[in-house]
Amino acid sequence: MPKKGNKKNIALVSAILLFSLALMTLNVKQEKGTDFLDSVAGFILSPFQNFFTQSIQSVSDSINHYFFLVDVARENDQLKLEVQRLISEKNQLVERLASQKRLAKLMAYDDGWEKKAVVASVIGKDATQWSKVVVINKGTQHGIKDHLAVVTDAGVIGQVIHAGPNTSKVLLIVDGRSAVDALFQDNRISGVVVGMGENECQLKFVPNTADVKVGDSVLSSGLGGIFPKGLIIGKVSQVSKKKQGLFQEITLTPSSDLSRLEEVLVLLF
Repeated sequence: MPKKGNKKNIALVSAILLFSLALMTLNVKQEKGTDFLDSVAGFILSPFQNFFTQSIQSVSDSINHYFFLVDVARENDQLKLEVQRLISEKNQLVERLASQKRLAKLMAYDDGWEKKAVVASVIGKDATQWSKVVVINKGTQHGIKDHLAVVTDAGVIGQVIHAGPNTSKVLLIVDGRSAVDALFQDNRISGVVVGMGENECQLKFVPNTADVKVGDSVLSSGLGGIFPKGLIIGKVSQVSKKKQGLFQEITLTPSSDLSRLEEVLVLLF
């Protein structure tokens, strides 16, 4: 017969084995339960996690896009400033070139005269409606004096009526106070060009018997001591012969555009 001590040992070993088996079974069940709970929790929370992740990503993209737009706007502003600078430089070059062309024409015109002439720029205009006067940037210190003829490459524009030290006033031929002795280039009939106060002149004292037509050129006659002979004044734009009276009514358009004067030539004789 086995001893009582052996039975106790066998019973103890069996109990230990059963306890170990029970713990293993419990652990397996807990792991399965945990996996199930994790699966359920993941299924429920997954949409919220995705929404949160997408929201964070969207905010991040918006911030990055905002800073990108700020950089683009800054670059656009810099480009606009550069474009404006280039346009300004271009305009300056265009104006300089145009001025040089005008001066070249004036100097070429001046080559035809034996006596000296002074190039001047128009720096002001008379503010009144009826007075047609411009101010030039040359005066007595440059040899200019009263009653000198002022011209452009296109023809006569007026005469100096007041010469200051550094500036002078020029009475335009369209001013009502202006009068220039003239003659027709073709038939050599004489008359007097008088200002009308607007942008045209009248050619007075031309006989009704004279053959005058629109487009005829009118020159300075050299009489009066101000304008040299042969300077172009303008062309006939209208002719009217009255049945009664000795003289025709003739309207003259100046050859120079007096509304756009920039540089002029003062003849020093």
